[in-house]
Amino acid sequence: MPLPFVVAFVPGVTPGKWERVWGERMRRERLEVRPLPQDAAVAALRDGTAHMALLRDVAADDEFHVIPLYRERPVVVAPKDHPVATFEELSLADLDGETMLEGQGADTVELVAANVGLALMPMSVARAHSRRDVVSRPLTDAPDSGIGLAWPRASDDPRVDAFVGIVRGRTPNSSR
Repeated sequence: MPLPFVVAFVPGVTPGKWERVWGERMRRERLEVRPLPQDAAVAALRDGTAHMALLRDVAADDEFHVIPLYRERPVVVAPKDHPVATFEELSLADLDGETMLEGQGADTVELVAANVGLALMPMSVARAHSRRDVVSRPLTDAPDSGIGLAWPRASDDPRVDAFVGIVRGRTPNSSR
């Protein structure tokens, strides 16, 4: 059996649609989608354990091709009884004087829930780590983040082109 085509993805990204289309079109080629933190996903591209990766805020360079896919709105995550919860959206100035936590993982959200501070993160990451005891509210003036599909420039695997076509929405009969 051939080795699977591995696509890593960072927290907040949901590759299910592309995985489903791959399964329909590439029946003989196994696809493995692998959730990894950003640094581990980049390392997997470098060491060849992943063929492609859906990464956050990465640009094409001498090492990687990157196709920008979409932008994500930032949110602030706060305990559900915090004054932030009363607003529909906020600005960064509204958060002046608040303790801001670093990080975007489940451990950070757990600290938010424990009233240690607030956290900024992309909306999809906040959704992925949602809990009943925290809320997230959009920020109007914080920088957004972008998701891109990256792969090594040295890659010559034809499955890369197939996955690019799927992500770009090409039909099975379309050509580049």
